[in-house]
Amino acid sequence: MKHHASDAHTLAAAHALGALAPDESEAFARHMQECEACRQEAAGFEATAARLAAAASQTPPAALKPRVMAAVDEVRQLPPHVPAAAPAATRVGALRRRAVPLALAATVAAALFGGGAMWQLRHGQELEQRARQAEQRLDAVSSILAAPDARTVHGRAANGALTTVVASDRQNQAVFTARNLPAPAAGKTYQLWLAHGGTMHPAGLVHGDGTVLVDGDPAGATAIGLTLEPAAGSPRPTTAPLLLLALPT
Repeated sequence: MKHHASDAHTLAAAHALGALAPDESEAFARHMQECEACRQEAAGFEATAARLAAAASQTPPAALKPRVMAAVDEVRQLPPHVPAAAPAATRVGALRRRAVPLALAATVAAALFGGGAMWQLRHGQELEQRARQAEQRLDAVSSILAAPDARTVHGRAANGALTTVVASDRQNQAVFTARNLPAPAAGKTYQLWLAHGGTMHPAGLVHGDGTVLVDGDPAGATAIGLTLEPAAGSPRPTTAPLLLLALPT
């Protein structure tokens, strides 16, 4: 399923991340009252931002706050920069191309550098590694969400979880988002599968609500599945699928 022709259907990510102008945000909020697909998609993008931010967030040391507050008086403030207004006809198109990666970047940046985490980045190799990993996930996820050929499909798993898959042929990648996913039993985890020619190929593990990159090659896949497997994953499904979602071609 390609993006809907109407501009309103393409703004779910930007709305969820607060990247719309006030009038556009209000208009999209009204649109969501009548569009279940956009409500689900916006919720999925909110989960994406939260998961990426959580991957890099850290509690700052107690001594950092007074140091920051003491340095504030010495920092000169720059005057506000007011960019020239874009023509109305191009504003929404430009927003679709830029809002998703920029808003996601802002979310992760806030988690990385807000509240003193920048100081910890300079003093902890472990945090630096986590930050790099979060940035890599950000780059991959945002490029898929913002791809001009991105297509979206929604589904509901047998256990009640709401799912969304966004795929891009150009990127040859896909992301999977789950909401209301029940916690698996001890020693179990959720596993994704890509169906190629009637064969299910492992496509990554899902540990809870949020968004993950789909492992493997989604090109040519006819469906994506979700099963409950042993914690380390399985080379082939061992349980009945909780979800078998047909992918658009």
